[in-house]
Amino acid sequence: MTPDQGGGGEKTEKATPKKREDARKKGQVLKSAEINTAVLTVSMFVILFAMGGWISDGAGRLITNFIGRIGDMNANPTAADANSVFSQAMWQLIWLLLPILLVALIMGILVNVAQIGFLFTVETIKPKLSKISPLQGFKRIFSVRSVVELLKALLKITLMSVIVYQEFQKHFGSFAGMMRLTPGQSAANIVSMAMGVAIKACAVLIGIGLADLLYQWWEYERNLKMSREEIKQEIKQMEGDPLIRGKRKEKQRQMSMMRMMRAIPQADVVITNPTHYAVALRYNEKEDDGPVVLAKGKDRVALKIREVAAQHRVEIVENKPVAQALYVSCEIGHRIPYEMFAAVAEILAYVYKKRHPEPRPRRPARPAPRRATQNPS
Repeated sequence: MTPDQGGGGEKTEKATPKKREDARKKGQVLKSAEINTAVLTVSMFVILFAMGGWISDGAGRLITNFIGRIGDMNANPTAADANSVFSQAMWQLIWLLLPILLVALIMGILVNVAQIGFLFTVETIKPKLSKISPLQGFKRIFSVRSVVELLKALLKITLMSVIVYQEFQKHFGSFAGMMRLTPGQSAANIVSMAMGVAIKACAVLIGIGLADLLYQWWEYERNLKMSREEIKQEIKQMEGDPLIRGKRKEKQRQMSMMRMMRAIPQADVVITNPTHYAVALRYNEKEDDGPVVLAKGKDRVALKIREVAAQHRVEIVENKPVAQALYVSCEIGHRIPYEMFAAVAEILAYVYKKRHPEPRPRRPARPAPRRATQNPS
């Protein structure tokens, strides 16, 4: 027994369109969370770069106002005074961060739509026993996917730590000098250092995101693979029960027969075998570039064609070789092949001549006999 015989079979075949559609309805889609993180981080970096001056000035004003209002407080500030100071600072901070938050929201929606399109499903939130099963939970913890996610998290933490450490070492000497700067200048320096960290972090996250997207694609395709037996079962389900399929085909044959019989009255001639085959032909010089087959059949169908042709006074011509050749080589609704033109043309000429016989020439009328006249004298 081969691997794909018996049981479920080895999953070696690519998923069918139906399998992919069913998986999508269940919420199983190709998606990389690392790509989302990378795009959001880059978007926020771009907005910081574009609005760096406005954000830097706003941060400076926020710090200046906050420190100034604290200095203006009495020696014994009340809870209302402290609440007023912190509330104002909080609203200024929200207004300062609002553009970044809006960009993050919009980009989060766009990147998800770009990856999976518009999809609404409740399959992922339906309660399942497997989600609370200790055995299934243990398997998920020690699965390949969990190991990969752990490695990605460790890689990101390590690389980000290295970036932050390098930037800290690079600007360590300037921290002491910030004590002599104004709050606005200190904020500008901090933003500048943050931008340096952001550029390197974006590069790292983009690289991790692309690598994760390739891995997610590989895992998605691997999970969707099907065995040959599954493909056969899917085909059977799509085609339906054999009995119903047979009835459907019989209905289609009956409808095709009815269309064929309705076309016979338009025929110019029916060529027969005489009993085994019958082929109905039409030739319209203005519409057709050659004789067209309207109907064909053998045995009982041939008999029915002849009966309908006789009812509508369509000419029936017996020609065994031509009838057999037309039945084998022609399809209903198609023009006959060129090699059959000469033989069919003779039959059509015979039919047209029989349908419209040449008038016989009229005999000239005899002159009336002349009467003898008496010569008056």
